[in-house]
Amino acid sequence: MLKQDPALDRVFHALSDASRRSIIDQLTRGSASVSDLAEPLPMSLPAVLQHVQVLEDSGLVRTEKVGRVRTCRIEAAALQPAERWIQERRAGWERRLDRLGEYLADER
Repeated sequence: MLKQDPALDRVFHALSDASRRSIIDQLTRGSASVSDLAEPLPMSLPAVLQHVQVLEDSGLVRTEKVGRVRTCRIEAAALQPAERWIQERRAGWERRLDRLGEYLADER
């Protein structure tokens, strides 16, 4: 039975889009306004706001609005469950490949 983790699903969903990954990349260099995030992207400001909302819903980004400026910052801790999930799969595949290597070495 598959174990469901809605928070992990939201993180992977948020990271599944190239524009959202670009926003995350920009935020790794520091906080930025939505306008600054929108500048290099080939889309309207409302479209960028929708992407920011998905990132915020996933917990990857926090925003704060002061006056008319919405500032975004990355929440790196939200990536930890995804990193852990990937690492668990990597460890399993490494064990399998090690066993295959041992088997192939014994066959020589």
